[in-house]
Amino acid sequence: GKGSKLLRYIEHRLRVSLTDNRTIVGTFLAFDKHLNLVLVDTEEFRTLRSKKGGGSANVIEERMEKRSLGLIILRGENVVSIAVEGPPPPSGGRVVAGGPGVVKGVGRGAPPSTTAVGGAPMGMGAPMGLGAGPVHGVGGMAPPPMGGPPPGMGMPPPGMGRGF
Repeated sequence: GKGSKLLRYIEHRLRVSLTDNRTIVGTFLAFDKHLNLVLVDTEEFRTLRSKKGGGSANVIEERMEKRSLGLIILRGENVVSIAVEGPPPPSGGRVVAGGPGVVKGVGRGAPPSTTAVGGAPMGMGAPMGLGAGPVHGVGGMAPPPMGGPPPGMGMPPPGMGRGF
């Protein structure tokens, strides 16, 4: 369908005309079923018309105004036309081709170590700043609730006992 046609232009430079006569030029990253477009390195172009001069010599002056927008999402409802401005950049581009990912082991910068009995790493003491023993208030069981359980809790309702 239409999606497969648009897919071939991912990473191309596109010129998009909008319903309010603005033109957007940017690198095409993504789209959805509503034709919402995601563009990056985007610039907006508007033509401003103003009447100059007095009397019978009315001159309409047109000037192009350019704005840098960066990363944008264009609502598909506002798109009138899409034209290809240029090919995708040479390899080494921003987007990685889709496909199966690469599995890499990720740690926290420390080499994996075997653990001794009790779960403490062999050859290393406690982490810097912590003593060898447990720290008060960290881990362990929660303190009992103040005042015990709320009234009526802890016992089943009458008649819900052992089935008598």
